[in-house]
Parts: sequence; C-alpha cells; structure tokens
Amino acid sequence: MEDIILLQAIERYLDGTMLPAERTYFEQLLKNTPEIDQMVVEHNMFLHHLDLYADQRNMISGLHEIHSKLLERGDISEGGELSTKGRVIQLYNKYKKVTLIAACVGGAIALLISGLALSLTPANNSQIQELKREVETVKRNQQYQGAKLNEVDSKLPKDAIVTGGGSGFLIDPKGYILTNVHVLKGSSFANVINSKHIELNARIVYRDEDHDLAVLKIDDQDFKPLKILPYGFRKSDLELGEEVFTLGYPRNDITYNKGDLSARTGFNGDTTRWQLEMNANPGNSGGPVMDKNGEVIGILSTREKQAEGVAFAIKSRSILKLINEVKDNDSTLEHIKVPLKSNVKGLERASQIKQIESCVYLVQAFNKK
Repeated sequence: MEDIILLQAIERYLDGTMLPAERTYFEQLLKNTPEIDQMVVEHNMFLHHLDLYADQRNMISGLHEIHSKLLERGDISEGGELSTKGRVIQLYNKYKKVTLIAACVGGAIALLISGLALSLTPANNSQIQELKREVETVKRNQQYQGAKLNEVDSKLPKDAIVTGGGSGFLIDPKGYILTNVHVLKGSSFANVINSKHIELNARIVYRDEDHDLAVLKIDDQDFKPLKILPYGFRKSDLELGEEVFTLGYPRNDITYNKGDLSARTGFNGDTTRWQLEMNANPGNSGGPVMDKNGEVIGILSTREKQAEGVAFAIKSRSILKLINEVKDNDSTLEHIKVPLKSNVKGLERASQIKQIESCVYLVQAFNKK
C-alpha cells in the first residue's frame, strides 16, 4: 500500500500537480533518500517511453486511416500501387503535409531513442574517454617501484601480465577499495600502491559493469587497518559552482587537482554523474572527488574528448545505493561500513590532503599468461 502511495506522489511531482508546500517537502525527501530519487528518475524515463509508444501508435493509426481512404476512392489498388503517374503528383501535393508530419514524428522518436541510449551508456560513446592507465604506463611504474615482473622481489606471480590501471580509495578502514570497472578490464587480480610507494596485494571482490564500479580488498600482511577514514560520503545535492578536488595517480606520485561543479548531470544528461570543470588525465579513473569539507561527492571516471577540462564523476548517491544492494546480496561484503561523516571539515586544504592521501591508492591490474 505504501508503494502505491509513493508512486502516486512521484506521478504528481512529475506532472506538476503537487501543492507548493508538499513539493518542497518531497524535494527535500529526494535529497536525503537516494533510493526514492532514483525511483523518480526511472519513473520519469518510463513515462517518456510510454509517450514515445503513444506517438508511434498514433502515427501508425494515421497512416492506416490514409491508406483506407485511398483504397475507398480507388486512388491505389489493394497491392498499394497508384493508378496513374499524374495521380502520384496529385496525391503527393494533397497529402504532403501529413507525410511531412509523419516523417518528423518518426525522426523525433528515433532521435529521442538514440539520446536515451547514449545517456545510458556514456562510457561507450566515441566522444568520451575512460581515464584508465594504459599498459605501458603501468609497466614503467613497476620499474619505478623496483617491483618488475618475473623477478623475485615482486609480490606478483611470475606469470602476471599487465592489463592496465588507475586509482582507487578506501571505503572501509579494513581495506576495501573502490575503483572503476574499466580500470580492471581484462584482469583477474590486482595490486595497489599507497602514497609512500608500498606495494600491497589485493583481490577483486566485486565488479558491476553496468555502473562502472568495482571493489577490491587489500589482502596483505603489510597492510594495517585504520580506525576510521578521514572523509565521509555526501548524500545531499551540490550547487553549481561548488569547488571540488580530487586525488589520484595520473603519475607515479599522488597528484592533487581542483575544479568546480559545472553541471548536475553527465554526458547527454546522464543523471548518475556530475559534470566537472576539471583537468583529468589517464590514471585519474577511480579517484575520489570531494567537496570543500572533505566529503566524497563522486568517483572520477571519464572526460570529454572534444572539450578541454570537462570531466565526469559517478555520483556518491549512486555509489551508496549500489554498495547497500551489494551488502544485502553478498555476504562477503556485508561488513563494509561506508563512512558518512567527514573528519577533516573546517581544515585548510593542505591539512585535509595530508590526512586523505594515505587512503588513495594506485591500482594496477593483471592477468595470468
């Protein structure tokens, strides 16, 4: 019964029939409840699909009606052929307007469907670049670390093959690291390196191709679990122009970069991502994006190829929703406790970074020969 009432409220919100006070309360509920906000997005998309279907049905019905009238008047035969060449010109002039309207409706439907498809798969679009590390970059970093493949001093197995890499950050003090799935593309295992260049073994415990998110677990005796993480995840919306910053590994050393929130949606209106005015480079994928209080607002994933300084980050509310779903369905991850409170709020940026950088890792992905 409660689901029906909630669905009715969502429909009234979308069609604009809510009273001002009720709408204000409902919008506050959306900010504080990612699950309901996602329901609104999905229901709005569902209604769009219904509208598209109705347009298609109306167009088909109109064409059938025209066809029937032409048959009754003898302008075409049952096979659909026109009686004379002169009649073709006459009928075209008479029904030109209807034909153009039908063509416009069909074209609009095609464009809308294409737009929806693009917004749902932004990482696959030719105008978007994933910010993973390429194989040669990872190999050079191994030499920098002094942990070369096929040598005894490396923690990697001798038959390891580099597949790529990127960045990642702790979401639980016990060693659970969040990164992007595309960072691990083609890999079966990984290792991570902290800001002090210490190499640690890690295992891949979860991948979600649809949301481009993955979870690693540090599995190394040299890792010392933390008591608490210095940052938390932000659940509320951001305002345009808010300053944000990121830490990651486009180089062998941890790198800081800052920017601003330039749009509340990602490429082609993707509601699961933020658009950032920020320079981002290969290797930044998987790095945390934070607000001025040191709260995680997203995870950096892609950038636009044709626009300088336009990057995209998966929203923190989408991350929280996914992790909660994973915990409910996978007993091996049920102990993850994602922090929601920042302990570096009010500190100067340099002091914030000093506490946060030890929780951000260089991720290297491998497969076996």
